[in-house]
Amino acid sequence: MTKSVIIVAGGKGKRMESNIAKQFIEIGCIPILMRTISAFYNYDNNITIVVVLLKKEIEFWKNLCQQHNFNIAHKVVEGGKERFFSVKNGLQYVDTELIAIHDGVRPFVSAQTIENCFASAEQFGAAIPVMKIEESIRFVEENRNYAVERKNYVMVQTPQIFKSEIIKSAYNQLFEERFTDDASVVENMGQAIFLTEGNRENIKITTIWDLKIAETFISEK
Repeated sequence: MTKSVIIVAGGKGKRMESNIAKQFIEIGCIPILMRTISAFYNYDNNITIVVVLLKKEIEFWKNLCQQHNFNIAHKVVEGGKERFFSVKNGLQYVDTELIAIHDGVRPFVSAQTIENCFASAEQFGAAIPVMKIEESIRFVEENRNYAVERKNYVMVQTPQIFKSEIIKSAYNQLFEERFTDDASVVENMGQAIFLTEGNRENIKITTIWDLKIAETFISEK
């Protein structure tokens, strides 16, 4: 089935204490977003790539691509106020049978994770990568808390991949605050979500600590 990926990169980098948006910060001399785009291109150089950016960041990104001689083909579109609206905008520019949606600041997604998700989405309609939780966890509500079984919970990653008709129909719904990712939007219309194994390195770089971990990954390579 034909494949595309919408890479959502509308972060502001407040927790990173940076003057530029987190997706543009360099690790190993290459901006994070370029590494993310490359991960999908290296997986399949025929994949359609759409990058969603805040309007004010689009010109900066174009200049950055020139500076780094970055020439992987991709279409840049304007994002919205919330992630929901950014994805909804991006969906207008893809017409493939399978559509992946990925965080712009997850540059270390493996080709195997991408392949697992595409294969599962083709079979089941909707698939997301997850990782088991290794630490003990507790449920917290107002002034009470208690231990819960970690085996009943997983950490969710991206890319989250769907058949086109499913994801496009889901994004015709009205926005709700509880839509924290694409799976929650799709699930709200009654679609089951298939879980597949992600990769431990597929972290979301949102803090200075995450950046240090990312730099370690690069130095080890």
